[in-house]
Amino acid sequence: MKKPARYLVFGAVILVGMLAVIYAAAAGRPHSFSGTEYLPLTQSPEIELTDQTGKPFRLSEQAGNVVLIFYGYTNCPDVCPITLGEFKQIKAALGEEADRVRFVFITVDPERDTREVLEKHISRFDPSFFALTGKMSELEPVYKAYGVYHEKVDLENGQGYMMNHSGHTYVIDLNGNLRMTYAFGSDTEDMTEDIRQLLREN
Repeated sequence: MKKPARYLVFGAVILVGMLAVIYAAAAGRPHSFSGTEYLPLTQSPEIELTDQTGKPFRLSEQAGNVVLIFYGYTNCPDVCPITLGEFKQIKAALGEEADRVRFVFITVDPERDTREVLEKHISRFDPSFFALTGKMSELEPVYKAYGVYHEKVDLENGQGYMMNHSGHTYVIDLNGNLRMTYAFGSDTEDMTEDIRQLLREN
């Protein structure tokens, strides 16, 4: 074998070996989640509310699925529609894996967000998403359990009101653990990869 050819073969062998080592190292490395994790793991607080179709929704009955939860309201001008749009992007990116993911929107404005309003609003994004409401006596314990900030703010000149509220997305894993949160504006590709990792854990 001529020297140039020998060097090429030798170089190819080294390259393949290096790639194999890199792949093995990456495969053995634990996934680094982009969200803010809850440690130690704790069971997520129960949520018992009513969805946009009038059916009862219980978080504990979603075991075996990854659940994404966002608290907002239908008259929200920015954070809420952007987040629901990102939920739609994540679902599309997951493909068939999205069958094991539940996307949940919980109102912080039950006064205006009736079931009918919620159903019309959520259908603009994806009718398979859950939009939940209930009596304030049912909602307040949920807000408190998840640390959700919400405040009614009257607008000037009697123009109604708006709601100041938290902008985080909460993630529940397959076993019902409150696993992590994402701040508003988190990268949807990173979120999608995190969800894929959670789906592999079972």
